[in-house]
Amino acid sequence: MRVLIADDHRLVVEGVRLKLSELGPDNEFVVATTVDELYAILRESPPPDIALIDLSMPGARDCRHITEALRIQPRMRVLILSGCEDSGLINKLIDSGAHGFIPKAYSPDVMLSAIRLVLSGGTYIPPMALNQSSNDSERFSFDSGDPSEASQEEQLAELLTDRQLDVLRLLSRGSPNKVIARELGISEGTVKIHLAAIFRALNVRNRVEAVVASQQLGHA
Repeated sequence: MRVLIADDHRLVVEGVRLKLSELGPDNEFVVATTVDELYAILRESPPPDIALIDLSMPGARDCRHITEALRIQPRMRVLILSGCEDSGLINKLIDSGAHGFIPKAYSPDVMLSAIRLVLSGGTYIPPMALNQSSNDSERFSFDSGDPSEASQEEQLAELLTDRQLDVLRLLSRGSPNKVIARELGISEGTVKIHLAAIFRALNVRNRVEAVVASQQLGHA
């Protein structure tokens, strides 16, 4: 897989490259530090399979470099990296064709789970932007074909207890067990018990799969 990282901050590039190496040993990484370099790489052969693009990299004018990247390589999966967390802007970019938006404040583990979700055909929207777009319910809906089915949140509420939902929300932010325990005022052992119950309820094997499953349910 050819991975494009478009960002002018070396620490961000190296951090993203290091985390994405967990996707497998055969990935090729290419880096663009300006919009002109971004366009040049997009026109190379073979083109990138996935691109992580900084919203405010040198040469950027509003969001035009994002829409242009999607136009040049319409088959490429595009995730946006940004320090901005404006829900209106996030949904505007998703509606224009981007496959995900990752705030730079998020943990590397959340970034990796978001990328895995996008590679599997999904769309990653950070928690603060969910339910802000009329398309959200369609984007994350179950393929049940039955309009009378309960909403996504109601389905999760049927699967998990309120405390397990609290744990899942913190898990989706990349919080380790110690932080989850401190935030909820419980022991790390109790956190592990809740995680085991969440994994069983969502039919997943680990933390990453739980985050991905909750994204597909429109929750995290």
